[in-house]
Amino acid sequence: MTIVEDPRIPVTILTGFLGAGKTTLLNHVLTADHGQKIAVIVNEFGEVGIDNQLVIGADEEIFEMNNGCICCTVRSDLIDILRGLLGAKFGETERKIDFDRVLIETTGLADPAPVAQTFFVDEIVSNFFKLDSIVTVVDAKHAEQHLDEGHEAQEQVAFADVLLLNKVDLVEPEDLVRLENRLTHMNPQAKIHRTEQSSISMDYVLGLNAFDLDKKLEIEPGFLEEEHHHHDDDVFCIALTEDRPLDLDKVNEFINEWLVEHGPDTFRYKGILNLHNVSKRVIFQGVHMLFGTQIDRAWKENEPRRSEIVIIGRNLDEQWFRSNFACCVSV
Repeated sequence: MTIVEDPRIPVTILTGFLGAGKTTLLNHVLTADHGQKIAVIVNEFGEVGIDNQLVIGADEEIFEMNNGCICCTVRSDLIDILRGLLGAKFGETERKIDFDRVLIETTGLADPAPVAQTFFVDEIVSNFFKLDSIVTVVDAKHAEQHLDEGHEAQEQVAFADVLLLNKVDLVEPEDLVRLENRLTHMNPQAKIHRTEQSSISMDYVLGLNAFDLDKKLEIEPGFLEEEHHHHDDDVFCIALTEDRPLDLDKVNEFINEWLVEHGPDTFRYKGILNLHNVSKRVIFQGVHMLFGTQIDRAWKENEPRRSEIVIIGRNLDEQWFRSNFACCVSV
């Protein structure tokens, strides 16, 4: 028997609910010693792009989509980017892009099924790209709540070829076993790997050749049929920006009050802060009541020193966030 290698460009879809650890995993992939050049497509729910600024080591290979969710309003943009990548790779445009595979990081609210559908319903895309696998990062600390409350988290688990059970260090062993049993019941075909800080061997993420269309059709018989995906109207994004330096004490007060008043309804938040008398960027991100900050790199010479925070949650008081954030400006 002769085995013919598939010449198409492999694509990995990286999904998972808000705050699960997708961007952290993406950074691991981009800095790992795997010898491959990867074109990255990052999709964000809000109009202000934060993820692109938190991804390291791939400035020339990141394509940002932040005017909607990749599984619905901007799926045509995904097709355009993929076709553009083909043109650049084969010298049909002025910009030459040399890459071996594509990695797509979806927004935490994306249903992976319509994204995967793209690689079967568009003729040009299906001729040149092969869907290698869907890797879903699961937040072990908050997964039970997310699975109980939202169908997006359920779809992300159901369509996964690989489940990375992340943040296992924050969960008691018995709770972890219960969650693994639930995930296995939802998707018995997916391989489950436990991780901390989304750290895992690239052998479990890239080059898996794991996506099986027939099995996906068993999960969702209408998988190849065109349909529109809609998000709950009570889930939305708030983008906060400020060009003036912020006062650290005022920011801490803002965050503390925020978590007390709105923590349970805040699914995910992340941002870059420009603090008074601090020469480096400060990264700020969290999930529900858990949050953290870290000192990042120095601001670049021609880079605007702008604070940007993106907040995604349910039934949030947007005016409260805007007025209280405005009070954080250093006088």
